[in-house]
Amino acid sequence: MPALLMWLALALAALGSSAVWAQAKVITPDYEPPRVVYDFYLDDPGKMNAALFWVRSLINPLQASPYNMDPMLDMDIVVIIHGTEIVTVAKKNEEKYQEVVDRMRYYADLGVDFHVCGLAAEDYDYDREDFQDFITLVPSAFTDLVHYQQQGYAVIKPEVFLRTQSIESMR
Repeated sequence: MPALLMWLALALAALGSSAVWAQAKVITPDYEPPRVVYDFYLDDPGKMNAALFWVRSLINPLQASPYNMDPMLDMDIVVIIHGTEIVTVAKKNEEKYQEVVDRMRYYADLGVDFHVCGLAAEDYDYDREDFQDFITLVPSAFTDLVHYQQQGYAVIKPEVFLRTQSIESMR
């Protein structure tokens, strides 16, 4: 029995010491150039900035080494807007949503296409001349989504939550 306890103590000590040195492994999968359509349907236009981080989280890692993809050449990204966030792309609201507009314009310059649902535009009494110049007005968000799905695009629907705690406090 004492030998068994000694063996168990040694085994636990060995496991404990290896756990201290253990860490997550890092992999770099061989990603294909993405074909993605983002379905933005937000309940608050104030969430648009956070939703755009979903676009950034696709582009930035693929631009970096080892992938070195060019968004203009290697990525096909479409953002479909059909919720309350539609007000962020109306010219008359540019000053109010300047940071969001600047970010969307930056992504548009990288080759991201921004589509606005024509039905939602009607609901908000917007015409095509009411929108920023990087916007494409489509008949319906749903027909646009179906079109891209039929073309084999991945569909990403951002879920934007209001964070009530800082990351530091949650660590």
